[in-house]
Amino acid sequence: MTRVTSGGRFKPTGAELRSLAALALPVAVVQVGLVFQGVVDTLMVGRVSASDLAAVALGNLYFFAVSVFGMGVLFALDPLVSQAFGAGDHDEIELGIQRGLVLAVALSAVSSVALAVAEPLLTLLRQPDDVIPIASGYAAALIPGMVPFFGFVVFRQSLQAVGRVAPIVVTIVAANVVNAVANWFFIFGNGGLPALGAVGSGWATSLSRWFMGLAVLALGWRTLAPYLRTPRKEILRIAPLTKLLRVGAPIGGHFVLEFGAFGAIGIVMGWLGTVAMAGHQVAINLASLTFMVPVGLAQASAVLVGQKVGAGNADAARRYAGAAVVLCVLVMSVSAMVFLLFPGPLSSLYTEDQAVLAIASALIPVAGVFQIVDGLQVVCAGVLRGVADTLRPLLINVLGFWMVGMPISLRYGFWGEAGPVGLWWGLAAGLGAVASMLMFRVWIRFSRPLGRADFDARPTASADP
Repeated sequence: MTRVTSGGRFKPTGAELRSLAALALPVAVVQVGLVFQGVVDTLMVGRVSASDLAAVALGNLYFFAVSVFGMGVLFALDPLVSQAFGAGDHDEIELGIQRGLVLAVALSAVSSVALAVAEPLLTLLRQPDDVIPIASGYAAALIPGMVPFFGFVVFRQSLQAVGRVAPIVVTIVAANVVNAVANWFFIFGNGGLPALGAVGSGWATSLSRWFMGLAVLALGWRTLAPYLRTPRKEILRIAPLTKLLRVGAPIGGHFVLEFGAFGAIGIVMGWLGTVAMAGHQVAINLASLTFMVPVGLAQASAVLVGQKVGAGNADAARRYAGAAVVLCVLVMSVSAMVFLLFPGPLSSLYTEDQAVLAIASALIPVAGVFQIVDGLQVVCAGVLRGVADTLRPLLINVLGFWMVGMPISLRYGFWGEAGPVGLWWGLAAGLGAVASMLMFRVWIRFSRPLGRADFDARPTASADP
C-alpha cells in the first residue's frame, strides 16, 4: 500500500477537473434551484410587509432546524450508492435506496411533529410578537410536504450517485415554476383565493414539494425502477440500518451544528427586532444562494471520490479531492467580489424599506469576506463523505462554529456596538476555523489507504494500490 508523501498526489488532471465540473454544474443548478424557491418566496412576501418577510425568515429557519438532521442522515446514500456503483454491486444499491425510503418516512413523521409545535417554541425563544403567529402558520403549512421532501432527497442522492442528474435538473426547474405560480395565488389571493401572505407561501412550498417528489421519481424511473420494483425483506434488518445511521447521523449532526450556528444568529437577530431580522433574511438569502454552488461541488466530489474508491482507484479519488478544492476557490472568489462591490443594488432586489436596506447592505460585504472559507468547509466535508469519514467533520464543526464563532458573535453583536454586523463577523471567524481544520483532515485522511466502507456486514478489500 502506498502513502501520500506530497501534495502532488492531490493535483488533478485537466480531465478530472472537467469531469468534476460536468457533474457539479447540474448538481449546483439543482441546489441553486432549491434555494431559489426560498428566494422567490422572500421576494414575493417582501412586497406584503416587513412582518411577513421576517416570518418567512423565521419559519424557514425553524423548518431547517427540524429537518436538516434528517437530510444529513439520508446523505449517507452518497458513499453507500456511489461506492457500490463503482464496485458494480447493484444488490447493495437496491438495499441502500430502499432503506433510505424507510428512513425518509420515519424522519418525515418526527419532523412533522416538530413543525406542529412551532408557536410555543418560538415564543420560548423570545421572537417578535407580531412575527410568531405568522411564522408558526407558515411552519404548519409545510407539514403536508414533508414526506415528498425527504423522498425527493432519497431519489436525488441515489440518482446523483450513479451519475444521472438530468431528471433532477428538469424536476427542480419545473418545481420553481410551480412554486412561483402557487405563490401568486396563495400569497396575494389571486384567482378568488384568500390572501394568506407568508402562510400562503408555506402552502405553495408544500405543493411544489409534492411535485418534486413525484416528478423526480417519474423522470428517473428508468434508472430507479430496478432498485424499487421488488421490496426486499432485508431493508428492515436492524444491523444494516444501524450502520447506515452510523455514517448518516454524524452528517446530520454536522448539518445541525452548521445550520444551528446560522440559525442561532437568526434567533438572536430576532432579539434586535423585526427590522434586524428582515435585513438578516435578505443577506442570508443571498449568501445561501451562492453557497449552493460549493454544495453542488461537495455532492459531486462525494460521488466521484466514492465511485473511485469503490472501483479500487484511490489515486484518482485523491485527485478528485484536489479538483474540488481548486474549483471551489475559483467560483467563490467571483461571488465574494460581487458581494463586496454591489451590496446596495443586491439589497434593493428584495425590499424598498430603507431601514431593512441599511442593515442588509451592511451584512452583505461580510458575506463577501467569508465566501471562500464557507465554500471550502462544505467541499471538504463532501470529499470526506465520499470515503464515509463523517464523525470527525462533526467534531470539527463543534470546535469551529460553537467554540470559536459563536463567542465572537455574541461578544461583538451584544457586548460591543457592532449589532447585526458583529453577529455576522463571528460567523466569518467560525467558518474560517472550520475550513482550516477540515482541509487538514482531508490531507490526513487521504494520506492513508482508502477502502470501501462496509454498510451491510460484507468483507471489503482495500482500494489503495
